[in-house]
Amino acid sequence: MDQRGRLAEEPFSWTPRGESAVAITRDGRVVTLLRGAAASRFVARVAELDAIAAQHLMARLTGNFKHGNER
Repeated sequence: MDQRGRLAEEPFSWTPRGESAVAITRDGRVVTLLRGAAASRFVARVAELDAIAAQHLMARLTGNFKHGNER
């Protein structure tokens, strides 16, 4: 996984800080620093969302994506 990531709402971004910390930044300033289990959960959730987004993109590119009520 990438060492840096963008959050859904710009201009937020996140950067790992050492083994068990993640800094959430906005405009170059740290607004939140997650440590320990919170940092691990955050990174796991980001990875999960990245995987889901990748699956949706691949489905759309291959024409296998279904919208809402389609069967």
